[in-house]
Amino acid sequence: MSQTIAILSENEFESLFKLYFKPLCGFSKGFVYDADAAHEIVQNVFVNLWQKRDALDLNQSIKSYLYTSVRNRSLNYLRDHKKFRSSILDDELSHYEASPSAFSIEQDDLQALIDQSIASLPEKCREVFELSRFEGLKYQEIADKLQISIKTVENQMGKALKVLREDLKDYVGLWIIFRLLE
Repeated sequence: MSQTIAILSENEFESLFKLYFKPLCGFSKGFVYDADAAHEIVQNVFVNLWQKRDALDLNQSIKSYLYTSVRNRSLNYLRDHKKFRSSILDDELSHYEASPSAFSIEQDDLQALIDQSIASLPEKCREVFELSRFEGLKYQEIADKLQISIKTVENQMGKALKVLREDLKDYVGLWIIFRLLE
């Protein structure tokens, strides 16, 4: 179904919905980490597609349009719910403050553990990771800069993330809280 969007019949729309709804929910959940929110986001994208089916005239595939719409709405959801997440984090942090033993590591100590884990990565792996995470380069930009294939970039990032997950598995919850508070 890589046709461009024109006027969709009900049957075509239903086929699109059945084909893409679950994969799009999974895609959105990768951004928002909430199955219900992802479900709602995808439903809204399909409602919007149906409502604007006569007016849409894209030079891209329906699949591309759907994934782009879901990504954008997922990012909007995160932006719009930042204040809500902050109040949840405040509740979580007050729980840790009430129980000092549960919060046995300071933010500086956690950052030192993260830095140590990154420093332990093989040189090329660390370089790829830092270019992606700290300089915000896309995989293609990293590949061009280091004169390596994009597949090598993907493999090195996968390796780096695996090592970091393993090294920091006992501290992931705290790391997430600290990162969201920045």
